Amino acid sequence: MSDAVASPPIPGVAPLAALSWSIPGLREDPTMCVRCRSAQLLCGKPVCPILVRYHAFERTLPLVGGRDLSGSSPPGVFVGRYGYPKVSFGPLLSPEHGSTELLDSPEDWVGRSVAEVVGFRTGLVRGTSPIRVTDAERPIRLLEDLQLLGIAAESAESETVFRRPPRGHIALSDSAPPFGPSAPIERFRLDVRRVDPHLDRLSSDTAANARVAVGELYQRGVRVSRIQRAFSVGTLGRRGRRRLVPTRWSITAVDDLLSKQNLEKVRLLPELSEIRVHRLTALDNRWLIAFLPGAYRYESIETWYPNTLWNPSPSQLVIMGDHEGHDGRTTYASIGGCYYAARLATSEALLAMGRQAGVVVLREVHPGEILPLGVWNVREYVRAAMGRPPERLATLAELGATIASTFAIPLPRWLRASAVLHDARTQRRLDEWVTDGVPEGRPVAS
Repeated sequence: MSDAVASPPIPGVAPLAALSWSIPGLREDPTMCVRCRSAQLLCGKPVCPILVRYHAFERTLPLVGGRDLSGSSPPGVFVGRYGYPKVSFGPLLSPEHGSTELLDSPEDWVGRSVAEVVGFRTGLVRGTSPIRVTDAERPIRLLEDLQLLGIAAESAESETVFRRPPRGHIALSDSAPPFGPSAPIERFRLDVRRVDPHLDRLSSDTAANARVAVGELYQRGVRVSRIQRAFSVGTLGRRGRRRLVPTRWSITAVDDLLSKQNLEKVRLLPELSEIRVHRLTALDNRWLIAFLPGAYRYESIETWYPNTLWNPSPSQLVIMGDHEGHDGRTTYASIGGCYYAARLATSEALLAMGRQAGVVVLREVHPGEILPLGVWNVREYVRAAMGRPPERLATLAELGATIASTFAIPLPRWLRASAVLHDARTQRRLDEWVTDGVPEGRPVAS
């Protein structure tokens, strides 16, 4: 669903010109950045998006030193999607030696600033080479190395010769984290000293399909980011069915597969009997995750302020969301990978509490989100919110008051956008008819 209407000025958000990618107003006034030069922040952002990216490249490029690069891979790999089924693939390489695992470990980025995360990612040089996705089972030497890198348990030393010196540009994605400079690979040497034993065993099991392999790795405690990496380089699945999977697709595919497997168990659990709320503010995003009594259903809604990354309007709010009932959904969510990332995090929380419930994830995005960081930040920050003690509420009226106090956007806008909250307000459960009274406090203020 989507909702975009003219709104009165919002406190703390100045009405600005339209966005051009991450630079508000640039489309309307091409001279704005030249006039501003980060001194006046004419685009309204708290930090210049260009300088955040530039300073990260400024630290990295001098360390590359031309066409030769010796350093460590976190381990990290990247598979592109353009030109599919013939795509670009290659390693992510750091010019630093030693442990560089933090540079490609989203689970460890919670609490870091946007500048730090961009610095981690743009500190990695991306080597590229063309390949067909069906070559996963008959790999060339470079792909063999990358498949080994995809199951590595720690940083791996490497030596690379590029066809030209790596160079970078500002390329934004709302699915995968940002990347640093890149160049085609001419020669590549890799030294992987230790592999993850779980990934190694499942990569050797050509009888297990990818769904089973992904689920078993998750149950054994392998990090989601590592499963996504192994899935992407074609090391999981049955013989004859293995493929390279573009990185952004593999991220969402793994989130989707794992959350579905979790929800098969969740649907067998007893129903939650109270309202629980978790709240968090991070990276200029406000989060509220509500668990409602009753059978499982799920909804994720995002509200983008004027002058935020993906909202090109100077004065309108944009609300988008998707939901599913007890049996799940069969179509791809309109808000993309964020829907599945949050669903994985909330399904983990339901399993931990031993209950099924209605789930509503509300996210309010403010102008401080200057660059897209990837859907990892949804999964990991919803997980972080789940790690906080819940607020226990007695009525839907209290939930409405909590939503109103959490967000700057008025409560009625959230209520109009939410199918799950609408159902909770209008549908009575069978157990409510056991007594002769109407549940106290049921209406939500609007």
